[in-house]
Amino acid sequence: MTIYKSRIITVSIDRDWREVYDFASIPENFQRWAAGLGRRFERSGEEWTAEDPDGRLIRIRFSRPNEYGVLDHIVFAEDKETRNAVRVVANGTGAEVMFVLLRTPDMTEAIFAADAEAVQRDLNTLKAMLER
Repeated sequence: MTIYKSRIITVSIDRDWREVYDFASIPENFQRWAAGLGRRFERSGEEWTAEDPDGRLIRIRFSRPNEYGVLDHIVFAEDKETRNAVRVVANGTGAEVMFVLLRTPDMTEAIFAADAEAVQRDLNTLKAMLER
């Protein structure tokens, strides 16, 4: 069994958690707030294609809409598969969005830190959009 180092990155959003989930669960909306994931999203059957931040073609499989606030997605890039766990939960009358970042063996500490910063920027963008 292998356990990777992890970091949970969060943001509190002053908006009902269901509204946050409803917006964030639409794959087309990811390109509006999740620059770290990609751009130019296009549906391709059950999956989506996009360009990652470096311009490489990726495939993404998003979790199905659900009542639990689960926004998990799997990114397929070249020969690598990355599973991302994301949750939206109630926080008082607002919401908490949580992203679990894992440090895989191919990531240096510097890459892990940069990924964490990118995720935090994306979550902050989501917050700014939804608190307008």
